[in-house]
Amino acid sequence: MRTGIATVSISGNLEEKIEAIAAAGFDGIEIFEQDFIADARSPRQIGQLVRDAGLDVMLFQPFRDFECLPEPLRSKAFDRARHKFDTMAELGTDLMLICSSVHPQSLGGIDRAADDLAALGEIASERGLRVGYEALAWGRHIDDHRNAWEIVRRADHPNVGLILDSFHTLGRGLDPETIRAIPGDRIFFVQLADAPLIDMDLLYWSRHFRNMPGEGDLDITRFMRSVMATGYDGPISLEIFNDQFRGGNARIIAEDGHRSLVALMDDVKRAEPQSCLTLPALPARVAPTGVSFVEFAARGDEAERLANALTALGFSHAARHRNKAIDLFTQGDIRIVLNRDDVGHAAHSWNARGTCVCDIGLGVASAADTVTRAAALGLEPFGQPLGPGERDIPAIRGLSGSVLHFLDPGAETVWDEEFLPLDHADSGAGLTRIDHVAQTMSYSEMLSWTLFYTALFDMRKSPMVDVVDPDGLVRSQAVEAPGGQLRVTLNGADTHRTFAGSFLAESFGSSVQHIALSTDDILETARVLRARGFEGLAMPENYYSDLTARFDLPADLLARMRAANILYDADDRGAFFQLYSVTLPGGIFIEIVQRTGAYGGYGAPNAPFRIAAQKRAGRRKGMPRA
Repeated sequence: MRTGIATVSISGNLEEKIEAIAAAGFDGIEIFEQDFIADARSPRQIGQLVRDAGLDVMLFQPFRDFECLPEPLRSKAFDRARHKFDTMAELGTDLMLICSSVHPQSLGGIDRAADDLAALGEIASERGLRVGYEALAWGRHIDDHRNAWEIVRRADHPNVGLILDSFHTLGRGLDPETIRAIPGDRIFFVQLADAPLIDMDLLYWSRHFRNMPGEGDLDITRFMRSVMATGYDGPISLEIFNDQFRGGNARIIAEDGHRSLVALMDDVKRAEPQSCLTLPALPARVAPTGVSFVEFAARGDEAERLANALTALGFSHAARHRNKAIDLFTQGDIRIVLNRDDVGHAAHSWNARGTCVCDIGLGVASAADTVTRAAALGLEPFGQPLGPGERDIPAIRGLSGSVLHFLDPGAETVWDEEFLPLDHADSGAGLTRIDHVAQTMSYSEMLSWTLFYTALFDMRKSPMVDVVDPDGLVRSQAVEAPGGQLRVTLNGADTHRTFAGSFLAESFGSSVQHIALSTDDILETARVLRARGFEGLAMPENYYSDLTARFDLPADLLARMRAANILYDADDRGAFFQLYSVTLPGGIFIEIVQRTGAYGGYGAPNAPFRIAAQKRAGRRKGMPRA
């Protein structure tokens, strides 16, 4: 499988784009005409720059408004094409993309278009070049790949072929199964782009909201299954128009693009094993079995305050590491690690961000398969020196400096091997497991985080929702493993004025802002916590008055919820109760939840009220206003 990406897909000047694309592992590029024109080098120099980076120029694009023009426009179009052919020869590429015309004077007609392409194919053949015809979703006469194929079929020239673009097919709601009838050797090139489902003008949607396969809502896998069923064995390339990507980090976006193609084509190979697609063996997506541990980096007074908060939450100080200043707190199936050590990753995290979540351990069926798949996706392995008797647990670096360790069933003995138990039993407060982890990032990074989880793990993303903060807007999206064994909410902030944005700014990019812990009886848990000195987040009377109007809750239940500051949401599948701590060291807070029935959400309607309460609590304590 040869992979490519159009230069328009990422930010920077042409040289910066080429460097990022090569570093990400692509085989070649599509040179977008504007990028080429804006560069000061000659076409020959640009072609050499690409080859020196280890890449091929796979395609020169786009050539617009060619077919079905009246004279003298038709002759001028052929003159333009000859000029572009000269440029292609110097660049060192043999394929040009022609997109279906949107010219207001285009006459249309399948045979007229076929005749024009056949004539151009003859000119191209004399130069050893090829032309590929693509149906734009908003083309004046041709907006469907089936009609584009009919034009190519009637042109009947070996140097004229079809170019398919997933957006132009799926964005118009066309059935990709119709591609299976096209001979694979008549498809010259395939371009891919995903997109969120948005009801808007096709052209505007295409020019601003495309994203990497797996980051949007289009069925790219089904599209590529149909393509590969034809016997197509050419390049698979990305053509992405996205406002965020144009202003983002070119290397990160290029890495995301390559990762998306590896994950996509692995899915396609599994679904279409009879296709000619050849790929290295890759373990299937891993289904996480849950959060094995959450590790905090902390020092001094903040470490003590955090330990006291855990005790107030009913955690037992269960064990201490044999070699390091690391303490283990447990309750139910929850493990919280408090790392005060002055060397290693936790120490580096504390130096960079202060008190923070520096590491998350995830349960998996096979740690070896997980890291093998991660490596194939271009994710960076993580390791650090081991002390006496310490187990080497596979790990990778996530995004924004995060680390994930993978513990399969054989690794769970690490808690007995590396930790000395303490004689400190505690009856707890009824907390059973980690329901979800909430990670905060800038909005521009959300697609990267979503792709990270869904490409590596067997996880599905939920629709994105807007969370209203008194000082801005935060976008939130959840990714979940089947059965809810692992849930992660991703919260993207645009401004430091929001509660999420201020956390990012003050923690220098720490990702985990809060952890949600499950209980089977939140009212009883609240009672026990209150007796232990737990400080909950105060909610206003207005909230409970509104709750009375929205839900038919028994008066005694509502009174107990009001007394304990418990929030509530429900849908047709079940109910959801929430209780929040005040903000802890490092800007982190704890959420306690109870799910009933098959409720699968996260209490999104309550988020604005919770955020307002957190900001009020912060101002009362003299914290700076976000």
